[in-house]
Amino acid sequence: MAKDDALSPLGSYEEGMAPNAVEKVILSRRSTRAFKKEPLPDGMIRRILEAGRFAPSAGNSQPWKFVVVNDPEIIAEMEADAIKMCKLLMWFLDSTRSDLRKTYLSWLTKLVVRTRPNELHPVPFSLMKQIADGKAPVFHGAPTLILLLEDCRGVSSPPTDIGICGQNMVLAAHSMGAGSCWLGMIKLNMYLPKWRRLFGVKYPYSLNDCIALGWPKTPSDGEVKREVQLVTWFDRGTRKPRVERQGE
Repeated sequence: MAKDDALSPLGSYEEGMAPNAVEKVILSRRSTRAFKKEPLPDGMIRRILEAGRFAPSAGNSQPWKFVVVNDPEIIAEMEADAIKMCKLLMWFLDSTRSDLRKTYLSWLTKLVVRTRPNELHPVPFSLMKQIADGKAPVFHGAPTLILLLEDCRGVSSPPTDIGICGQNMVLAAHSMGAGSCWLGMIKLNMYLPKWRRLFGVKYPYSLNDCIALGWPKTPSDGEVKREVQLVTWFDRGTRKPRVERQGE
């Protein structure tokens, strides 16, 4: 191993030490949006699932259920249906398609966006428009999807637990050389009863997230610049806070 790539041992800390193997995986992992057709070995997928199964959850309630989709025909059908749903939604909500629609439809778009501010934030809204226009894929040609079904009976905040569980999976995948991408567009398929029936999505479960998995077609890893965060510290012996710039 080259000197620049040297890693610090796990279970220890010294000021100025290099990242350890876990930190390296966290810092270098990036989302993959171009996959090879070759599927991952089933054993590898099981190890990724095991990383999710061992994720912490409030009260150890483990409010999740996993569904693995390896069938390319099913994924292709999911892709086609998600595209159709994007086209339908954009037909109703995209007020920029013409001056006439801008005049008579913009109020409806604003009203719907206010009722679903997270799902119709400008970022996913723009992505759905691109999907509807055939300029962006939904599942990125991934050979495997892991569906994360969320149990609403979980303790405290099941969505938080699902996020921790999924993060375990994408980090485990990266540590073994696989690529992954966290996808919320699976919600498009949940508008259609056939997918809810096929995947067993019924009370107390909902499906809001999935993880695309596969061998990366092109390198996508490496540290990228992040925003500097202003962190408030309350140090020992004082109630006067100080602010530190994290990331510089």
